[in-house]
Amino acid sequence: MRVGFYQFDPQFGDVAKNLETVTAKLEQADADLIVLPELFASGYQFVSHDEVQRLAEPVPDGPTTIRLLDVAKRRRMHIVAGLPERAGGRCYNSAVVVGPSGLLGCYRKTHLFYEETLFFTPGDSGFRVWDIGPAKIGVMICFDWYYPEAARSLALQGADILCHPSNLVLPNCPDSMPVRCLENRVFAVTCNRIGGEARGGKDPLTYIGNSEIVTPKGVILHRAPRDREDLTVLDIDPAEARDKHLNRYNDLLRDRRSGLYNL
Repeated sequence: MRVGFYQFDPQFGDVAKNLETVTAKLEQADADLIVLPELFASGYQFVSHDEVQRLAEPVPDGPTTIRLLDVAKRRRMHIVAGLPERAGGRCYNSAVVVGPSGLLGCYRKTHLFYEETLFFTPGDSGFRVWDIGPAKIGVMICFDWYYPEAARSLALQGADILCHPSNLVLPNCPDSMPVRCLENRVFAVTCNRIGGEARGGKDPLTYIGNSEIVTPKGVILHRAPRDREDLTVLDIDPAEARDKHLNRYNDLLRDRRSGLYNL
């Protein structure tokens, strides 16, 4: 299976330009699965509720999902991509999962970070897994990585690959995702963005790049630069994520003693 990410620098509010950039790049990608950044077409640093309402889109009838559906069908690939979703008068920081057959689903970010809490409703979708044929994929968005329950929830549902659209500004995630993969025996594709935003007199945000693909044994197959665009697609064997045996006596998930965990 060929999986990858496209790390780039979205321009705030220019949805049409960002969609053209991504479409042109994915025309060059020979992949079964591509992950794009969080809020990849809208940009991240909102300054008002009006901005959020203007840039948020319905799923699947908004321009971002429609364009992704077209690319996925023509290129015969699955795409996981972040966008601001508008639904029932509320706005969510979401990610859509699309493929050659159409829309598979939408995940709404569970753990909102920083000023996202001012503009978005906490996600109510729960952590979900989709079967895309060669693998089962689960979706988490950016700050969700900080909560080990997110990755574990997806692993317990049978996810082989964690798809992780991100707009990371804190330095910790790239070195922590190998631990999430190791403790769950799953692959992860983290797709961050690059560049920065300083809008409306707010403190500037600098995105750290370092998108990466990590194996179930915590090996980083590829890590992107901090400050350069990067389209990377690699071959993996999803079956590696289905063997949870650590040795002849220990099975990672079977040996959990959930009755003793105070959650």
